[in-house]
Amino acid sequence: MQSNVRLDGRSFEDIRKTTIDRDYLKYPEGSVLISQGDTKVIITASVQEFVPRFLADTGTGWITAEYNMLPRATQNRNSRERDRLRVKGRTHEIQRIIGRSMRAAFDYKGIGERTIKIDCDVIQADGGTRCASITGAFVAVYDALRYLYNEKLIYKFPDYKLTAAISLGIKNDKILLDLDYNEDSKVDVDCNLVMNEDLEFIEIQGTAEGATFNKEKLNELLSIGQKGILELFKIQKNVLNL
Repeated sequence: MQSNVRLDGRSFEDIRKTTIDRDYLKYPEGSVLISQGDTKVIITASVQEFVPRFLADTGTGWITAEYNMLPRATQNRNSRERDRLRVKGRTHEIQRIIGRSMRAAFDYKGIGERTIKIDCDVIQADGGTRCASITGAFVAVYDALRYLYNEKLIYKFPDYKLTAAISLGIKNDKILLDLDYNEDSKVDVDCNLVMNEDLEFIEIQGTAEGATFNKEKLNELLSIGQKGILELFKIQKNVLNL
């Protein structure tokens, strides 16, 4: 790796080419294909006319998520999780962060006793799949809520804040934004950042993989991550015509 250029030609602080194809599938109330570099995720947001048992008779709605990776989304085939005795811990962790992020993004309490169920299916993985899932899920959930509003199933579009996520890493004391798999597998520090349009943090995941990092480096990570997320907000706004 050269001093200021990565293997794909990006500078350290560049995000990968990112596109969001809206209304990607015929049947879901909201659906997108998000492509971030060579990572591709199909995301659907389905309206279900019920809520979890703990919310029954409360009048409030819910947003939750599932995450899955197709067997050949990676270089070598992985077995389907349904063939295992239980879902992997990594999958549970990713599902939960997607759900938490979308519940923070939208005022879901005013949609009645309905659930917006997000399904994130990774069809090609090259790093940053959870972050791409969060960024794309915002658009899919927005469209599912737009469906409810247009069909007059709700009479006020819920309040929301643009929400997106980005990955970062530190390698040889250099911060890299929006990691592909080759970078993600080799960094000394691995970080995922979720923020809303008010530049408030929803989630910060930072882990020393091969080297520790100090407070100054953390502040630098957050600053560069914010720069990448602002670029993702522009993409979301353009796609949604906001």
